[in-house]
Amino acid sequence: MTDRILILDFGSQVTQLIARRVRESGVYCEVIPFNADPARVRDFDPRGIILSGGPASVTASDTPRAPDVAFDLGVPVLGICYGMQTICAQLGGQVDPSDHQEFGRAYVDVTDDCGLFEGLWSSGERHQVWMSHGDRVVNLPEGFRIVGTSDGAPYAMVANDERKIYGVQFHPEVMHTPDGAKLLSNFTHKVVGCGGDWTMAAFRQQAIEQIRAQVGSGRVVCGLSGGVDSSVAAVLIHEAIGDQLTCIFVDHGLLRQDEATQVVDLFRDHYNIPLIHRDASDLFLGKLEGVSDPETKRKIIGGTFIDVFDEEAKSLGGADFLAQGTLYPDVIESVSFTGGPSVTIKSHHNVGGLPERMKMKLVEPLRELFKDEVRELGRELGLPESLIGRHPFPGPGLAIRIPGDITREKCEILRKADAVYLDEIRKAGLYDAIWQAFAVLLPVKTVGVMGDGRSYDYVCALRAVTSTDGMTADSYPFDHEFLSGAATRIINEVRGINRVVYDVTSKPPGTIEWE
Repeated sequence: MTDRILILDFGSQVTQLIARRVRESGVYCEVIPFNADPARVRDFDPRGIILSGGPASVTASDTPRAPDVAFDLGVPVLGICYGMQTICAQLGGQVDPSDHQEFGRAYVDVTDDCGLFEGLWSSGERHQVWMSHGDRVVNLPEGFRIVGTSDGAPYAMVANDERKIYGVQFHPEVMHTPDGAKLLSNFTHKVVGCGGDWTMAAFRQQAIEQIRAQVGSGRVVCGLSGGVDSSVAAVLIHEAIGDQLTCIFVDHGLLRQDEATQVVDLFRDHYNIPLIHRDASDLFLGKLEGVSDPETKRKIIGGTFIDVFDEEAKSLGGADFLAQGTLYPDVIESVSFTGGPSVTIKSHHNVGGLPERMKMKLVEPLRELFKDEVRELGRELGLPESLIGRHPFPGPGLAIRIPGDITREKCEILRKADAVYLDEIRKAGLYDAIWQAFAVLLPVKTVGVMGDGRSYDYVCALRAVTSTDGMTADSYPFDHEFLSGAATRIINEVRGINRVVYDVTSKPPGTIEWE
């Protein structure tokens, strides 16, 4: 990949979106902290550099600055919000606190043409953008000119044509800037000169070569959950090294209906990938008996998983590598200069502690990809759409969808209710429009009337959300007819439930899962 864009992160909440937009235009990019070793920037050999936004104020003395190497390489540079302000401050301009802050929707007036919006915006036009800044540039460095203004920023867009350094006060990466993706594509293609030839086919071949080079003749074990990430990783690794890979599928008794059978059929029978299927449901459910605290549940499940996985791996005679479905958002969070949250959030139940205990090296072939790119790679590898498009499913499974104590009976009730709910969603043609949908079995019983008799059974909560990355989410706006029909089916078909409710909480303040 000779066309490479480097994004220097100043701590913006939407830095990942910059990377997604660049990749959507067919250009490979990576995100690293602004204060990374300058040698790392040079070694990456970028054709262009983007400086992200950030929460700090350029007017303070101890806040982030772009490394000199970003300007010394002589490649085109685009500064976004804070990135623009630090460009101007570092190259001889001036940034002051603004008496007209702009947050949210705003408009920029194009005052002159420049390469950044060539063929897209013209002088004299006004365009909607999304702003989030409390400071503003008040004097430009030598060699820069103004190409756009806004009500709160006299220098909302600036350009140094000779050095190909550009700055925008707004955020082109967010969807609230309608032409933002096109502006970023203009930078990568027209200003930088990238060809836009980064494809999943190219990534697939490169990843296979890298896996072979890393693994050599070693053995790899992969914890297969049946989810999209681990499944795509397994098929990709198997394509690279064949039977040097063994997948270990631990059934903890907390999976969705028929899930274990589907995983085994697909990987053992269809792909002919060596697979160990361990039914450890009795062990897990026994250890969870009487436990109601959600964090304790997670620790029990995670610890037991490590024990079982370790046991099965040793039965193979050991392995040299552990394969994980780590994705790029996790990598970005873990290397953030502010110390991203992934250290605590991503203590994933099925891999946490395994590399240390088993003395294995990690194989993470998806660590450069976003979730939508993993799905695209899955299609490239020929995985069925029914797997590629599956909603996310938590590692602890149904354990965090049964608040309170867990029993085998509750698991069976929830499994059936969840299957009915998802069946109704699929029949309505809504499955692909929803990020995640599931049922929750509440630790509450209510009085009902079923037939001519009194019932006293559980309440089932339904949850469905829309999201792009799982970081924020809105409840899906089902119509009343759908909810009424789904509730009727669940109550009629699932013994043990006599009342159904729908959760309309967004994230934040709630979470997508209940525990």
